Amino acid sequence: MRQAVSMVARLGFRLQALPSVLGRQLSCTQDVLCRTPLYDFHLAHSGKMVEFAGWSLPVQYQDSHIDSHLHTRQHCSLFDVSHMLQTKILGSDRVKLMESIVVGDIAELKPNQNKVKELQNRGSDVGLEVVDNALLALQGPTAAQVLQAGVADDLRKLPFMTSAVMEVFGVSGCRVTRCGYTGEDGVEISVPAAGAVHLATALLENPEVKLAGLAARDSLRLEAGLCLYGKDIDEHTTPVEGSLSWTLGKRRRAAMDFPGAKVIVPQLKGKVQQKRVGLMCEGAPMRAHSPILSMEGTVIGTVTSGCPSPCLKKNVAMGYVPYEYSRPGTLLLIEVRRKQQMAVVSKMPFVPTNYYTLK
Repeated sequence: MRQAVSMVARLGFRLQALPSVLGRQLSCTQDVLCRTPLYDFHLAHSGKMVEFAGWSLPVQYQDSHIDSHLHTRQHCSLFDVSHMLQTKILGSDRVKLMESIVVGDIAELKPNQNKVKELQNRGSDVGLEVVDNALLALQGPTAAQVLQAGVADDLRKLPFMTSAVMEVFGVSGCRVTRCGYTGEDGVEISVPAAGAVHLATALLENPEVKLAGLAARDSLRLEAGLCLYGKDIDEHTTPVEGSLSWTLGKRRRAAMDFPGAKVIVPQLKGKVQQKRVGLMCEGAPMRAHSPILSMEGTVIGTVTSGCPSPCLKKNVAMGYVPYEYSRPGTLLLIEVRRKQQMAVVSKMPFVPTNYYTLK
């Protein structure tokens, strides 16, 4: 929170932290792992709790990691992702603030895409409100079918990356967004903390739904070619290097008014020194920090994420290599446990995504 406030202050905005910031109910004190509103619920369901980014979260439950992963691909799973901070940015200069820290086109997006449409008034005040909600992700091909039983809204009219506020299984004030981080159809439900356990319990009454933890979430997002911040991308990675050029709005490319534009726009028009690529191999799994070598044995890059793919029965990974080695089909070597094994640069996602879009 302090980092967010100081960053905004450096950008020249007067930020007003609203009272709800100080009253946030999610349990977290200095030098103690933070707990989500579902912490006791996880323990009651045999969740194996581990430290993740300062939070105590379930890595898995009674089912194995592989079983949870495959269940998500074939049915649907429920994830607690309440560790991700939810905020509202208010004030007449809110769009200007957002466009000063991201490369996307905020002003031109439609309502209910999680971003405001346009700058209505010019000013210098920005309010930051931390929302005291839990966040549940219901992910998998039957997620919408399961959720439809508990909402009055027609979920067929809610395509990927749109949202609506609705009552969900008797809990009012929930914001349901058609999104997730598994590559499957699904939703993320921002639910008032007091109603989180009730909602999770209601969803689990459907036999299609099982609980899943961090282990499955990581392998699912990796199969879908999705980045984990701090591992696959960070503040030193440009969107072009990270193979995320689609995040750059057309208007903003032309105006060159986003952070890092003087570096990023030339990268769009030419070659970059390094690029994030997908990698696939058999044998021992590729893991983060494994060296990537050319076929001549020269170290050219590093693996940032890797795991065995439960769906493909092969090892998948992503990492950074010089541009000239980034073409799919390029053969490379990966050093795993001090032994070199062959890998091939592969297109991502490794497993086809199934996001729901209107026909």
